[in-house]
Amino acid sequence: MAEKQSLIIALKETFIVRVLIGKSQDAGIECGYVPCVINEIYQNIEGASIITLYMDENDLPGEDVIHFLVDRLSENNMQMILIGEQTDLQRIERYIPKDLIYREFSRPVDNAQYIDTVKDYISKAKSGEFKKTILVVDDDPNYLAIVREWLKDNFKVFMVNSGLQAIKWLGKNKVDLILLDHEMPVTSGPQVLEMLRSDEETKGIPVMFLTGKSDKESVMAVVSLKPEGYFLKTIQKNELIEKLEEFFILHK
Repeated sequence: MAEKQSLIIALKETFIVRVLIGKSQDAGIECGYVPCVINEIYQNIEGASIITLYMDENDLPGEDVIHFLVDRLSENNMQMILIGEQTDLQRIERYIPKDLIYREFSRPVDNAQYIDTVKDYISKAKSGEFKKTILVVDDDPNYLAIVREWLKDNFKVFMVNSGLQAIKWLGKNKVDLILLDHEMPVTSGPQVLEMLRSDEETKGIPVMFLTGKSDKESVMAVVSLKPEGYFLKTIQKNELIEKLEEFFILHK
């Protein structure tokens, strides 16, 4: 199967499933059916923006399939739409974290509302609305530019060049993670971290330090502050992206 924007996963390709696929295609959405089989889902999920899990009455997928879907959605920063009887929706909610569910539809589903929901999700995904937000704080404009270029395709990236600007920015904006330069003039990274932790609005924001010093004493000084992690500034692009994605998966 060619890559699809929308996948409908169900135990059987029923008449209703075919109707939803047809309505999706009529609306200009590339859509296809995938059976509730791990290998089939694995082969087809790449490139999809949204997944719909369709359940006939008392026809839930196996726990292994549900766990696989949860893992893949978490890894790919995706969400799903659930369609089923109200009792079945309540049952499956026990296995799927709420932040992975975009919307639920009780059967019989309103086709127009369903298509509008899929289109809305795809539009938001294309605009980057579901990407994790990272604030990078560093007094070196060249390093800021490099990190932004590295991360912009995977995350929403914002930049400020001082600790005080970071505090001001965070007074008006929400963020999922802060990458904070440890060695900055005027207000150092540790001082910024202390200010963040003393404020109710910001104390829960994860902070990872960026440091140019790799000697044991400097590293121990960074670790002693108990950030969520730290990166040496010599880290390369692919490793940085991989470590950040791992962090977000583990902290869902």
